[in-house]
This record gives sequence, C-alpha cells and structure tokens, in this order.
Amino acid sequence: MTSLPSERVMRRAFLAGDGSYDGVFFTGVKTTGIFCRPSCTARKPRPENVEFFATPREALFSGYRACKRCRPLDADGRPPAWVARLLERLEQDPGERIRAADLRAAGVDPARARRYFQKHYGMTFQAYCRARRLGDAFRRIKGGSTVSDVATASGFESESGFRAAFGRAFGAAPSEAAAGDTVLLDWIASPVGPLVAGATSEGICLLEFSDRRMLEAQLKTLRKRFGAPLVPGRNRWLERLRKQLDEYFAGRRKDFDLPLVIRGTAFQEQVWRTLLTIPYGETWSYRDVATRIGQAGATRAVGTANGMNRIAIVIPCHRVVNADGRMGGYGGGVWRKQFLLDLERGQRSFDA
Repeated sequence: MTSLPSERVMRRAFLAGDGSYDGVFFTGVKTTGIFCRPSCTARKPRPENVEFFATPREALFSGYRACKRCRPLDADGRPPAWVARLLERLEQDPGERIRAADLRAAGVDPARARRYFQKHYGMTFQAYCRARRLGDAFRRIKGGSTVSDVATASGFESESGFRAAFGRAFGAAPSEAAAGDTVLLDWIASPVGPLVAGATSEGICLLEFSDRRMLEAQLKTLRKRFGAPLVPGRNRWLERLRKQLDEYFAGRRKDFDLPLVIRGTAFQEQVWRTLLTIPYGETWSYRDVATRIGQAGATRAVGTANGMNRIAIVIPCHRVVNADGRMGGYGGGVWRKQFLLDLERGQRSFDA
C-alpha cells in the first residue's frame, strides 16, 4: 500500500488548502459523498466528517464521487481536448497562422487559449504559434532552404517581416543563426502532470513541471547558459525522452539512457552528476551527497543546488531527503516527490 502522512498532518493540510499535498492523499467528505484534493476551494467540512485515501481508486471504491470543483481524477498530465487539437494542428502545419477568428470558429475562446498557454507554456497562444513557426524556420534554414522560401512557408507576408521577427527571436540574422544551435521545447504528458522538456542537438537540457513557480526563471537561466533561443519543436532526443518516461512511469525502466547537456556552476554540476549515482528505489540525505563530493560541510549548498536541478526525474533530485528520513522540500511539490519515491519502491501502479 502507498504510505500516507499522519492523520494530523493530512487534516492540517486539507483545512489549510495546501496544494503541495495534492496527489499525496485525497479527502472524502462523508456528508456529501464527494472526495477532493487537499487544495480544493470548497467550504471545509467539520473534521469528524472527513476520511483520507491514498488514491482516487480507494475513494471511488469506498462510495465517493469526484468533486466537480477540484477534479481529483484529472491528474494524468494530458492537456484538455481543445488544447490537444490546437497542438496537433500546429504540428501538422507549423506555418499556419491561427488568428482569434480561427479559434472562435473552432469553438475556442481566444482569451481562454491565451490564459492556458501563458500558465502552462510561459507564453500566450499567439506567442507560442510565432515561436513554433520560427523554430521550424530555423530547422529549414539549417537544412539548406533559402530565406525567401522559408519566409513564405512560415506564413510571413514579406521576407523583411520574417527577417525582423527572426532577428528578435534568435538575436542574429537567419544566415548567422543557422551556424549555431537552439533549444527545442516540447510538452510531455505524465501521471504527475505536464512536463516541459528541452533539448539541443547534443541531448536533453531541461525537464521541468509546467506549473513549477521557478519555471520562468529556469528558462531564463537556460537561455543564458546556452546562449541560444528557446523555441517549441521536437528532435530525436525529445522523442527518446518521451518513450523512456513512459517506460519509467509504467515501472519498466530504472535507468535513463539519454545524453544530458548539463550546464551550471562547477559546484552545481558536481552535485547534479552525483545525483545520477543514487540507485533507483533508494534515498540519500543532503549530507550523504555533500560527503560524496568531498564537502561534508556543504549540506545547505547541496540543498540549494538540488533545488536548481533543471532536469527533474532523469537527474533524480527527488531521491534526496532530510537526514531524519523525512521528504523535505521539492520544487515540483511534495506530492510529486512522494509519488516518484512510491513508484520506485513498487508501492504505486501506473494507473493508480
């Protein structure tokens, strides 16, 4: 069975609406027959009228139905159907210009699309489309296509307009940028919510939770460290990452076989590479990590570097816990850390 926090901790988290425990446990309200996430904004019931479950399945089999406000069953990381349709449309034709009128014709409120993409991708829908077009244009130019041909295929009305937009995004003219690299960003569904993945031509450089508060700062740091633009797109490393994550969450993969492009301070890189040596299903303390790198007194610095890890799950910072065995913090939320540790200990199934 999946381990649960103490009832006192769960009750306190539920009454406080603490979203960091979402996924760690679920709360059934006896008087309404509904079960919720800890973060649910509905009015809180009396303490004697609640009971706790480790998974939605347990709550359902106990006779509870899912809350329509906090939607505790929507935890598989897949985008809403209308978002999936938009993404597929862009993948089929990256050069298409999807305007507000086109969204309305497809039954999508432009304001809703703007808010969703701003929250999950760090940019509005129109900015995402523009970045996707320019990313595809970058790939075509590197492949030998002429600027005039790419400008037309990318949906720009003039070559000068394309050159101006390209220069703003890449910081260089098309011919100059083609000699460099770019960081391609893609969205990956998972049982712990949507993940934002990034890769260069050399390997994976980013894997973050799309709702992490530090995501925007991480993207800025990534752009600075690599000196390259960040644009939506896919390459072979992202496809391999997607496949291996599916295997990991299904319990069929314990080690990732991917090239990683790790860039940080010398200390950060030393910590991150040490995290890669923590065995699957085991945990180390921050002090253990500090000792392994030969700096036993740097426990606090190790914790900071751990929190700045930009390639979650693959570089397993979730396997680092407090000296007393408690989970401690986690950038993606305590519930995700608990989920990953339970998965690796064989205490959680893929469809739990």
